[in-house]
Amino acid sequence: MKVMVLGGTGVISRSVVEQALAQGHEVTVFNRGSKNHLFAGDVKSIVGDKSNREQFRELMKNQQFDAVIDMISFDATDAEFTLDAFKDRAGQFIICSSTAAYKRPFRTIPTMEDAEELFDDPAFPYAYHKADMERYLRQVIDRGEAAVTMIRPSLTYGIGCANLGVLRQNVNIVHRMRAGKPLLMFGDGTVPWSFSFAPDVAKAFVGAVGNEKMIGQTYHATSEEVHIWQDLYLEIGKLLGVEPNIVHLSSELLKEASPALFGHLYYEKSYSGLFDNSKLKRDLPGFKADISLSSGLSMLLDWYEREGHQVDQEKDLLEDRLTGAYAEFCKQLKALNL
Repeated sequence: MKVMVLGGTGVISRSVVEQALAQGHEVTVFNRGSKNHLFAGDVKSIVGDKSNREQFRELMKNQQFDAVIDMISFDATDAEFTLDAFKDRAGQFIICSSTAAYKRPFRTIPTMEDAEELFDDPAFPYAYHKADMERYLRQVIDRGEAAVTMIRPSLTYGIGCANLGVLRQNVNIVHRMRAGKPLLMFGDGTVPWSFSFAPDVAKAFVGAVGNEKMIGQTYHATSEEVHIWQDLYLEIGKLLGVEPNIVHLSSELLKEASPALFGHLYYEKSYSGLFDNSKLKRDLPGFKADISLSSGLSMLLDWYEREGHQVDQEKDLLEDRLTGAYAEFCKQLKALNL
């Protein structure tokens, strides 16, 4: 089938492209063109910026696809533009949403797609806009205006990721562990979570192509291996042969310090990150997320070593300041002689 991937070079979307090629699809990617060298297979590339609406329409006016996989819509306006730009020229739309779109606290754990409400607090813009996008798409589905499938990944890691760690500090985690420096964990580190990896999540997007059962539906695509947040650092420590020094600050305090940097911890990750994949398994037989936390992190550490990534000095200093504030607060508490 002819498949367009809007994006194609992000953490999940590059795995989507690789798997679509492996399954014999004819793949076109649309993006800014800076990383299209990543693909070993025969991929057609259209270079542009989707935010330039006139340019996008012009580039797509003579294109026809069996399925459009949209990895770069983040609000209702984005999704509406995608559907309109490919009107009558795409058989199916597969839209990337997020489990962040759920309203917290959950009613079900593991969380089930059709038992939850959508996020409604603009204080956390990412979740608010993803939820608004879903509301729009649900109206489109209910009116029968387009064949749409929505897929909700949870926090996903993979080659190319820039979101590993509480501060999204990535290779800094390795640097700090090896240097014996403390690492910041939000809360007490015991929130249950399933850490997902891109090749597993991509199976849902590619599996939806041409799958009539999945049209009009919304699905999770996550790992089901149960961990707690602190396991992320403990597992990296095992792989490095280092005992991590972890300190804890509440997500509320961190959010007050920097809503932009830490809002996702307070509004999303302070709640369970366990999601039920039964619906996806029902309509995509054989789906299995089988990359363990250990093997996924090992893949990332190999990538760090291979590419020679640099420490983010600004975030390293920030983590020094935050963990230093924790140490000072502990001294003050002890001085109270309670």
